[in-house]
Amino acid sequence: MLISYATWQIRSMKKVIRMPTYFCSSPSGRLTTEQKRKIAGEITRIHSEVTGAPSFFAQVIFHEVNPGDWFIGGLPLTHEHIFVYGHIRAGRAAVDKTRMIKLMAEAVALAAQVGSRRAVWVYVNELSPRQMIEFGHLLPEPGDEPNWTSALPPEDRAFMQSIAK
Repeated sequence: MLISYATWQIRSMKKVIRMPTYFCSSPSGRLTTEQKRKIAGEITRIHSEVTGAPSFFAQVIFHEVNPGDWFIGGLPLTHEHIFVYGHIRAGRAAVDKTRMIKLMAEAVALAAQVGSRRAVWVYVNELSPRQMIEFGHLLPEPGDEPNWTSALPPEDRAFMQSIAK
């Protein structure tokens, strides 16, 4: 499934998506618009609270998978399953990443009203902050967001803060 994310990004977005980006895959029709809204809000909240990064950095993209296009163990998916795959900046403490993925798994399970918590899988992948540009600017190291934000041109800072919750 990970290779298809890259293919999906290129085909659907016509660009490479930067971080933190969380892809949430589910069988087609499994999640309602309201459940997606709740999941996106919870993933954003948890990422921001655990990492200290402003909420405007986080994006959540939903991908619905058609029957016959999702396999686990070489067999078509026949059970309830929601997969969250996040790309975040490297440099976070292991204890924080563990806490974050556990909180996200719980929040997604609750918002999606899954029958069993084993239905939700959460992976996090790290990339170097100096290899990413968001909002037209090279990203700061983790923890340096306030200084980075205050050094931005006023129009860019105002735009980013306008999307913050």
